[in-house]
Amino acid sequence: MGVPLRADAAGSVYREFEAVTDVVHCTWEGVPGWSRVIRVLPDGCADLVWNGERLFVTTGFTLMRVPLAAHGTTVGLRLRCGAAGGVLRSVASGELADLVPSSAKLADELQAAETAAEQRLLLERFVAGRLRAGFRPDPALPAVVRALAEPDARVDRVADRIGLSERTLRRRLGAAAGCGPKEVHRVLRFAAFVRGLGDLASGRATLSSVAAGLGFADQSHLGHECVRLSGSSPARLVAAYARHDGVAEIHQTRPA
Repeated sequence: MGVPLRADAAGSVYREFEAVTDVVHCTWEGVPGWSRVIRVLPDGCADLVWNGERLFVTTGFTLMRVPLAAHGTTVGLRLRCGAAGGVLRSVASGELADLVPSSAKLADELQAAETAAEQRLLLERFVAGRLRAGFRPDPALPAVVRALAEPDARVDRVADRIGLSERTLRRRLGAAAGCGPKEVHRVLRFAAFVRGLGDLASGRATLSSVAAGLGFADQSHLGHECVRLSGSSPARLVAAYARHDGVAEIHQTRPA
């Protein structure tokens, strides 16, 4: 479920398979390589995860710590930011069968599948079936998420651009993602920072320039948000990336 800060972390294998839809960001599979507890950093997306024993949902707005066994393959499907409320009719983390009772047989099908590719296809078919049954995301959400991902996003301006009142925007975003527009903006901005760790680790960028480019008030503001959302300072996340040790991990590698 967790994606290493660097996908080539020693002993760990992680691959994404792009899905060109307005609902699914990608499917993925990974082999942990060694037993450990990983941090899954928030990115705004929700994942359906099969780890060989459990089929569960993780939402992407809070830091999670997840134990991984040394062996086995984990597969997942990543829903785009704001899609979970429509597709699953839930914005909570937990066992998928508890959140979507009609999915009860899916775990048995995943258990019987012989390859990770077959398991990923089963997850895709599950989502496709939900869409055919009318469980679709709010049609305004893709535009809302794109607007909130901009560095200088302001709730009043986003609402005006989309053609909604602020009250309606907050209500619809809460139903789709489980939190308000300011929190979505904060998480998407933090995810953009995480995607830029490679440039910071190589010296191609500085923390001050990244902070300015992403719309943080200053480097101190970036540091505060980073600690709140990851439990680590920006410098420690950059160091973890540079060490290539997979200690800190993230929930995605590309924009939501």
